[in-house]
Amino acid sequence: MAVTVAAPRSTRGPFALLGTLQVTLIFTLVAVAVPLPGIGDEFGVGREELILLSAAYGLTFAGLLLFGGRLADRHGGRRTLVAGLVVFGVASVAAPLAPGYGALLAARFAQGAGAALIAPAAMAVLRTVFPSPAAYGGVMATWGGLSVLGATAGNLLSGVISALLSWRWAFAVPLAVTVAALALVPRVLPADDDVHGSAQFRSSAHEHPARPRLDLPGALLATGGLVSVSYGLVLTDAWSWTSGRVLGPLVAGVVLLAGFVGVERRARDPLLPPRFLLDGRRTLGLAATALTAAGTSTVFVLFSLHLQDERGWSALRTSTAFVPFAVALIASSRVAGRLIVRYGVAVVTCGGLVGGAVGLGLLALLGLGGGIPYAYGLLPGFVLLAAGAAASFAGAAVLATERVPAERTGLAGGVHNTAMETGPTVVFALVLAVGGDAASLAATAALFGAAALAMRLTRP
Repeated sequence: MAVTVAAPRSTRGPFALLGTLQVTLIFTLVAVAVPLPGIGDEFGVGREELILLSAAYGLTFAGLLLFGGRLADRHGGRRTLVAGLVVFGVASVAAPLAPGYGALLAARFAQGAGAALIAPAAMAVLRTVFPSPAAYGGVMATWGGLSVLGATAGNLLSGVISALLSWRWAFAVPLAVTVAALALVPRVLPADDDVHGSAQFRSSAHEHPARPRLDLPGALLATGGLVSVSYGLVLTDAWSWTSGRVLGPLVAGVVLLAGFVGVERRARDPLLPPRFLLDGRRTLGLAATALTAAGTSTVFVLFSLHLQDERGWSALRTSTAFVPFAVALIASSRVAGRLIVRYGVAVVTCGGLVGGAVGLGLLALLGLGGGIPYAYGLLPGFVLLAAGAAASFAGAAVLATERVPAERTGLAGGVHNTAMETGPTVVFALVLAVGGDAASLAATAALFGAAALAMRLTRP
């Protein structure tokens, strides 16, 4: 995916490396989605165990992102990135070698922990490579589409790989990228000592400390709360909202998050400063990020199941059904940055949400009918959703990360990625409670429309 602003030659290598890592992190998130039935047959586990396996990576990824962002701000983006790559790489070796369900589940949890260090650290390094606000904003417009590209690639390749070889070979992709990244980081990315010695990081201890405290109580409460709430929401796929299996983790998570808010208000150097989310543009950007990630994730899950269970498609054929989505996404992402420069970030984000709402509405009306051909039912909705998601992600990434001091770039990256990871879990659980698949898609479309209206009215 091309950078949307002209960049010196020296910046192309860092952006290519960091962008590839971001795509790979999301690829790994969905790598087991399509082959889940085969994994269940191999290990002899049921639906509940498969739901946990599918969610394990995302649980630790989302839960540790704020802490990972703080580590990047304290110890430097490159150091934190390397630490995350080591954890991610070791887990990517353990996953395909797993002899049983328990070992694979532990490897997925560990992969998510490594990803939680890599994602915010990569955004922190990006800020040093593109220090000017204009250049950084243009890069973030491109960065916003990388995650949905990774999700699309994961759905495509995991089905192909599992059909031709085995689900275990899907982990060859993150492992190869990790090994290559560890070799390239010292050659391509700036050293942290150079970064923290620059003028943009020199400030008094009373204003923006270059090395913030780690706020371990806040980190534990935030991680525990996000993981517990997310796990409870994931279980709503198999259990009712009134079940103790669902209510237990939901209530525990809410209590932990309430404790987190109380600790942050009294902390000398909080993990998530309360004022950080008071910027209206940033809040709208984070909401658009969460919602767009939720919309694309909902479509991937519902249609992967629909095509295989109701239309009898193979995993390979199901994966190829998403090829037009990927093509439309890449094509739209290439022009999103230019549109932002010409029309403004709020206009492009709002337009993307409207386009996504129309695509989701078409899929709700036509796509889930068993007798409706793919070309007339799914394809138009896929293309419109992809184009809208590309624009929405591009604009939302700029809104969520602009106006952030350089020494809090890791925090901004952690918050942005947290919205991207928790959005699908929360929204998917809520819209499934509405009713069937078509009703869930219609409800998601309505949320897209409401977000676009809110953005239009507030004019961020």
